[in-house]
Amino acid sequence: MKKVAKGNFGYIRDQKKRRIIITIIMFSIPLVIYFTGLLQTHTRKNLFTLVAILGCLPASKSAVGMILICLQKPMEKVLYDKILPHVRDLTVIYDTVVSAYEKNTQLPCIVISGLNVICYCEDTKVNSSFVESHIKKILQSNGYKANVKIFTDLNHFLRRVDELYAHREELEKDVPFTPDERYPDATRNELVKAVLLAISV
Repeated sequence: MKKVAKGNFGYIRDQKKRRIIITIIMFSIPLVIYFTGLLQTHTRKNLFTLVAILGCLPASKSAVGMILICLQKPMEKVLYDKILPHVRDLTVIYDTVVSAYEKNTQLPCIVISGLNVICYCEDTKVNSSFVESHIKKILQSNGYKANVKIFTDLNHFLRRVDELYAHREELEKDVPFTPDERYPDATRNELVKAVLLAISV
């Protein structure tokens, strides 16, 4: 099964399957060790039990990650098909959840062009100002100034994407940018994308 990269359509659905399988396997190993020790020594007081208990620690950590991803709603194919023709070759992140201490926010699509970062959120009750401020603050702390806007109306979002695409060259031309020596070939948009993926579930 081919892994779906973070930021691509289908990531959350793929991660749900993977993390469930990994968690089951990780809990199975300590159980096998425990019952092997029980069968061999006929008592729980043995080295196998200790190893099995220690083996439950990484399994529990995996379970936390599994529960976290299972609580997220994956992006629907219908929505992806509506957005894709408008995005074209703009820098985009699909199917993501931006995390903050206060709350995680489901953002099916984020488009980056120059100083503009626009996000679509299906939740009409989202605290837009908080999410915008959070993303802006994270980007600024990494050296990237940005105008961040959350849209809850799909048509308005797509209209703005079309505007960014139509004016992409002039929007990106005069943006101050110092290439990162660790990633000399990466564009500013790609580096902003990397920062956003780093704060996503």
